[in-house]
Amino acid sequence: MYPHERSLVKRLEGQPFALLGINSDRDREALKKVMKKQGITWRSFWNGGGTQGPISSAWNVRAWPTIYVLDHKGVIRYKNVRGERMDEAVDTLLAEMKKGK
Repeated sequence: MYPHERSLVKRLEGQPFALLGINSDRDREALKKVMKKQGITWRSFWNGGGTQGPISSAWNVRAWPTIYVLDHKGVIRYKNVRGERMDEAVDTLLAEMKKGK
């Protein structure tokens, strides 16, 4: 998913959009190297080295990847959308925000 996420971040640069990642890799130092190699420029939080970490527990995440698309008020509006469906979800929410909804 990294290539699509990179293109989304680049396309929406300068707009009110943020991509956040959560990672459960056990080896945090190895993860940092992979993120650098993959060009991950957005915030990515470490879930404590497992799928039962504090972030996944708080958000009731049971499987990876799980994708939540939140609106500007922090409300989950879409879940597990990928590729074009993710782009459409984000574009819809940006348009709604600009209209003042």
